[in-house]
Amino acid sequence: MKRASILLIAFVVACTSVINEHGTVAGVVTDPSGTPLPGVTVTLHTTAGDRTMVTDARGAYKFTNVSDGNYRMQISLAGFGTRSVIVPVKDEKSPRLVTRLRNAVVESITVTAQAPGAAGRMFAKAAMNLPAEPPPDTAKYAAIAENGFVDTAKERTTTFSIDVDGASYANVRRFLNANLIPPPDAVRIEEMVNYFTYSYPPPSGGRPFSVTTEVAGCPWDAGHRLLRIGVQAKNLDAWKLAPNHLVFLLDVSGSMQPRERLPLIKSAFRLLVDQLRAEDSVSIVVYAGAAGMVLPPTSGADKTAILAALDNLQAGGSTAGGAGIELAYKTAQENFAAEANNRVILATDGDFNVGTTSIDDLTKLIEEKRKLGIYLTCIGVGTDNLNDALMESLADKGNGNYYYLDSIGEAKKVFVQQLQGTLVAVARDVKVQLEFDPARVASYRQIGYEDRALANKDFEDDTKDAGELGAGHSVTALYEIVPRGGGAIANLRLRYKDPGGEASQLITAPVTDDGKSIYAASPDFQFAAAVAEFGMLLRNSKYKGTSSYADVLALARAMRGSDLEGYREEFLRMVETSRAITAPEGIARR
Repeated sequence: MKRASILLIAFVVACTSVINEHGTVAGVVTDPSGTPLPGVTVTLHTTAGDRTMVTDARGAYKFTNVSDGNYRMQISLAGFGTRSVIVPVKDEKSPRLVTRLRNAVVESITVTAQAPGAAGRMFAKAAMNLPAEPPPDTAKYAAIAENGFVDTAKERTTTFSIDVDGASYANVRRFLNANLIPPPDAVRIEEMVNYFTYSYPPPSGGRPFSVTTEVAGCPWDAGHRLLRIGVQAKNLDAWKLAPNHLVFLLDVSGSMQPRERLPLIKSAFRLLVDQLRAEDSVSIVVYAGAAGMVLPPTSGADKTAILAALDNLQAGGSTAGGAGIELAYKTAQENFAAEANNRVILATDGDFNVGTTSIDDLTKLIEEKRKLGIYLTCIGVGTDNLNDALMESLADKGNGNYYYLDSIGEAKKVFVQQLQGTLVAVARDVKVQLEFDPARVASYRQIGYEDRALANKDFEDDTKDAGELGAGHSVTALYEIVPRGGGAIANLRLRYKDPGGEASQLITAPVTDDGKSIYAASPDFQFAAAVAEFGMLLRNSKYKGTSSYADVLALARAMRGSDLEGYREEFLRMVETSRAITAPEGIARR
């Protein structure tokens, strides 16, 4: 077959570098509009070795103690491509270098002879400066049957497992950075909302988490109300943390060669290794055509050995993912310690195509080891063959979380800023149950959490698995309500187990609606509502009501707060991108 490729100019990156008399290379990276870009990887190539850092929330970077000479500097961000500039460093003259790069991102579009009209449509999109349709891919997302409204008179009780995963948000960001609207099933609204931290009160009275409820007007339907449930886990002092016995399970198959896959994973795990203590241990298991161990259990104090093992990894071959998981769990069990946090961290694009690929067999193994106290965290990378559905499912069964890495900035969030929550659970099998009063609530709908729904009878069944809550993590859940009146509208119940316990404990709290509008709600309530509204627009939800990107921007911009890490500002840019590439507004195109 004849195949054609179309090059689409997607963006412009502006990079300004300042060299001062102290041998410092500093600069800022922005998008075409001048908005700073956080999370950009900047690498300065020197004779002593590469020096790499990530731009901060202001898009800034800074290298110090740079000797005189000419250096090549590489700037890259997933979805924006990679650019190189030559940087002269001369202490005596302290020159100022300003570099503006205007290069195209290459987006390959495959057109077969069976679709003669497709090429013309692609060229038309390019000429109109519209986003090109993505090439066919084999990425797998679990189908989402969106929650509908439930008649309270027929069923007043609803139950679900918590979810603190953030993979969907990072993956959606990756699509938008490439000027593409994500497929609807890639948008899990609860993960969009839970990507952000909120100012919930810390727990008290010896509980591992606090519980907060708030009710206010619904932004996309003036006649409805919105209920927010907030759970805030306790933080742990470093000296109180149990040892971490970790097994890195890394996919080194041929599909992992691109820089946004294995090279990104290696950089991410370097960040994690930097946080380890002497009492922690790391093993490294890899898999491609077969599985093998490249590093036996090694103390976190021996960072040189761990990093050397990571640096030596190369991608190639097919993907025996099942065999890799079996070996990783065997290694974890041999190094198991009851007082430690025993965890396998799987990093892959999920392309399991050789070996034990039965999902039932893998799930059974993961569930068996979970009961022994060995948990699983999944890290997803890649684009066209990302098996998002499998990664999320395995993490759920392994009492762990699922994260998607689209940049080194996201790796820093997962493995540095939220390390305790990523590795250490303070409560497990956390279930939430709401019982609405039919006299005050006509009907209700949970926003998101479709794959976390539980039968009401499962709430008191301690053998029923549910989500874990990591140290410092927060969980937010939203319900849209058709009201009949205010006051005490529901009773809230939560069950959880201590990390080493088998019997669940119960927390209860009333839910009260005092009639306040969305604009009288707390800033975090309004921001969470804006994120949920954005998710419904991306999904083109039948429940989006009067939602619009303009409304999302107005609500989120007013309530972004101090935003020290720049995540909320980044959210605003994502909404702007979606508005620009969606026509008419509110209808998602893929």
